[in-house]
Amino acid sequence: MFMKGLKSNIIAGIIFVSALGTLFQFLYKWSGSSFFIGFFTSVNESVWEHTKLLFFPMLIYSLYLKIKLGKDYPGISPAAAVGALSGVMFIIVSYYTYSGIAGFHVTFIDMAIFYISVLLSFLIVYKLALSRTVEKYDKLYPVIWIAFICLYVIFTLFPPEIPLFISPENP
Repeated sequence: MFMKGLKSNIIAGIIFVSALGTLFQFLYKWSGSSFFIGFFTSVNESVWEHTKLLFFPMLIYSLYLKIKLGKDYPGISPAAAVGALSGVMFIIVSYYTYSGIAGFHVTFIDMAIFYISVLLSFLIVYKLALSRTVEKYDKLYPVIWIAFICLYVIFTLFPPEIPLFISPENP
């Protein structure tokens, strides 16, 4: 087998989510603004839309982790859900903290926040999977993923008129 251990799968996950998330930044435009593609990729430059760049690649990779490591690490799926949601929160909090202090945003910093959120997410997955503290939530993690998928669909179709959902270039 190519990757057996948790650590090697975490490293592969960091690379996978970083690469796919970067691709998802451009996929909506490349698809000709496909209605379907817009549900899981960034449709504008709002902070909320950019959280999709982490969330959906993490969801895909969590399914791989469940299949690959679920027997050895029964808490890997809830750990991945906690990691993904932590990464989403990190993106939102980091962006508003630095841009609120500076009074503007910088694309390079926004990109760095994404990659740091990927690292943070997988660090959380790694630590929780090793600690086995979330194993008891194995039946709950699908509810978390499904609830957030529903939120992404709803807020893509009907974004509220608050800064989180408004593109900074088009206030």
